[in-house]
Amino acid sequence: MLTGVYRKIPSGLLKTASAIMCGGFLAWAFLAIRPPPPKICGSADGPPITAPRIKLRDGRHLAYKEHGVPKDEAKHKIIYVHGFDNCRHDAVVANTLSPEITESLGVYIVSFDRPGYGESDPDPNRTVKSLALDIEELADQLQLGTRFYVIGFSMGGQVIWSCLKYIPHRLAGAALLAPVINYWWPGLPANLTKEVYSQKNLKDQWAFRASHYFPWLTYLWFHASSTSARSPDNLSRQDLELISKMADRTNYVAQVRQQGEHESLHRDIIIGMGKWEFSPTDLENPFPNNEGSVHLWQGDEDVPVPVKLQRYIAQKLPWIQYHEIPGAGHLFPLADGMSDAIVKSLISGNEASI
Repeated sequence: MLTGVYRKIPSGLLKTASAIMCGGFLAWAFLAIRPPPPKICGSADGPPITAPRIKLRDGRHLAYKEHGVPKDEAKHKIIYVHGFDNCRHDAVVANTLSPEITESLGVYIVSFDRPGYGESDPDPNRTVKSLALDIEELADQLQLGTRFYVIGFSMGGQVIWSCLKYIPHRLAGAALLAPVINYWWPGLPANLTKEVYSQKNLKDQWAFRASHYFPWLTYLWFHASSTSARSPDNLSRQDLELISKMADRTNYVAQVRQQGEHESLHRDIIIGMGKWEFSPTDLENPFPNNEGSVHLWQGDEDVPVPVKLQRYIAQKLPWIQYHEIPGAGHLFPLADGMSDAIVKSLISGNEASI
């Protein structure tokens, strides 16, 4: 009775159906890996501009925030570079520096939104070098003088390596606070990088690999990483105690990613874990006559930034003053007295007691 119900599907129809399915899959894949366009501050559908900004020579804008004594009265001028998933308001050292140190040393600090964060325009052409040049231009437009200090935390600390490479002649001193490590930097021993990399959770491993080898897949892969999700797995015992000091972030946290995650978080990782044209281990002392100093601060219980690799870099660069803090995690700059110690050691050029 069922004879004739089933008929052979014409080959042409099969090819058409296959082409449609293939086209549909490719369209889905294209949308899955393609980030949405950024919402530029000040544009018709973008967030409002509330911060003072400078206009860079390529037309982009950098938003900034000033801290400490008035610039014209300052004896020491510092540019602070914020970390991953942060903004100009997250200037940890400026926010926790004691009034006594601020006033007695005459400290002025300016923090700024790195490209794509907060109210600074995205930089689709960003490179390892370009942000160092942005910092130099920020200093010039704010008239900070021929030399200034730089302090960077976490991913912002990684940026300080670029400053030491590309604008060392403009620096009075530099402090790197738990700077993020690129596991593919030339000069790092393969056995050591493999050891510490294998200790990261698998989601982060794949996200970092994608950012390094296939940056165009970062948008797809990075949503699954614990770094993107602000996972508590990245917090040490001390971090869990200190994180309460960040409660005021609720007042501005929405600003951090407001222009889009791709131009802030994803591009950060693409640059940070990408292919660099130099290795920090090959840098030369920018202060051969001791006219300034470079300090690297690291907690020995830091989860996101492994202390073993940081120790190796510090050993390869004997001109760096290395401060390892026992029992400290990634958020150690929030601990009582830490910002005072960091600024005093940077300005004096000598070891500061903790």
